[in-house]
Amino acid sequence: MIKVNIVCVGKLKEAFWREGVEEYAKRLSRFCKLEMKELPEKSSPAAEADEILSRLSGHIVALAVEGKQTSSEGLAKNIKTLCDKGEEITFVIGSSCGLDDKVKAASDELLSFSQFTFPHQMMRVILLEQIYRAFMINSGATYHK
Repeated sequence: MIKVNIVCVGKLKEAFWREGVEEYAKRLSRFCKLEMKELPEKSSPAAEADEILSRLSGHIVALAVEGKQTSSEGLAKNIKTLCDKGEEITFVIGSSCGLDDKVKAASDELLSFSQFTFPHQMMRVILLEQIYRAFMINSGATYHK
């Protein structure tokens, strides 16, 4: 079973975000071993960089506004390729101030979900939903429309 890591900065303060994360983590358990690595928010992205870098493994996908945008099908194809190679996948979500350039440079790819800016707590739920959707697409299930 493939391992998927989510390295994220900041806590989920509201119960509804935690419930969303828990729901998608439960759904994903049939497809992958999911590990959430929640790091404390510090004074700046530079102050957070070394701790983030120490938690990275496998194929690193950093979420960044300047990253490449793709479709749900495109993400599914990318995840399938990595799964077929047996690669661990690590997604990185920065704090409300973003990610330091050192983290971006250490990543294998930068992924953007939109030109919009989303709260990092919401982004965690959106990312998990899209990973779940990708696994559903790859399994041929009807979840994806």
